[in-house]
Amino acid sequence: MFDMPSILVLNGPNLNMLGIREPGVYGSATLQDIENRLKDQAQRLGVEIHFFQTNHEGAMLDAIHAAYGRHDGILINPGAWTHYSYALRDGLAATGLPVVEVHLSNIHKREAFRHVSVIAPVAVGQISGFGPLGYELGLTALLAHIQA
Repeated sequence: MFDMPSILVLNGPNLNMLGIREPGVYGSATLQDIENRLKDQAQRLGVEIHFFQTNHEGAMLDAIHAAYGRHDGILINPGAWTHYSYALRDGLAATGLPVVEVHLSNIHKREAFRHVSVIAPVAVGQISGFGPLGYELGLTALLAHIQA
């Protein structure tokens, strides 16, 4: 779509509490730490990157809709919305943009309700269980998909 690919990185509820929230599950890195790592990686890869985090589902849906025509892909950690937000799922599908879903923890090794993602069927792929590195893997995978 653009000369330099543009990626929107979306983070859902409670991810603003990384570094404080259950470090045994989510690690000690803050969301700012993750964003800083992604900024460095994006610069090396020649990718424009934008970040948005919210605890409000409607605001997330608005950000997804606004991505249409402005970004080439979406890297998303939907947090708890992963498991039940058909609104976000439908919004992602409506944009037609490639999406990579990322999770810090391995959602398939946790509580049974976390095993199902309503986002996965509209995503190019899902990366979970690699902590902050998952975001970097997701960005690399999304960029490769866009450039293919």
